Amino acid sequence: MKKILMLNGPNLNRLGKREPGIYGARTLKDLEERMIQLGAESQVEVICFQSNHEGELIDKLHEAEDTEIDGIIFNPGAFTHYSYGIRDAIAGIDCPVIEVHISNVYQREEFRHKSVIAPVSAGQIAGLGFLGYELALEAFKRGAEGEE
Repeated sequence: MKKILMLNGPNLNRLGKREPGIYGARTLKDLEERMIQLGAESQVEVICFQSNHEGELIDKLHEAEDTEIDGIIFNPGAFTHYSYGIRDAIAGIDCPVIEVHISNVYQREEFRHKSVIAPVSAGQIAGLGFLGYELALEAFKRGAEGEE
């Protein structure tokens, strides 16, 4: 059985309350339940973790490789734009990461247009809401590049 880690960074615990015009009305719990359900339907274990703390996210990235996680779906939140620690953690593991963003970061403030994570990720999905997570899961089910 494949194991996929779904990591969510800062402020994503506030989904449903934080800027619903941008992020929608559904909660992180809604997202986690949906992803676990989709995984179970395909014999994929989805493990969920959210933290507002950079070091905890880095620890989970390291742990993912050490526990033989097959792929990581990661919304690093604001850390996307400046966390070289997270970028280096991803570069230092042999576990593919797909970067996901609920909103289209390229239609937002200029500082959100740069990702330090994308160059060390298998791919990036932005602007498709929760569907982006589902598409990342589908990519891992087929192979990190979406090939069957």
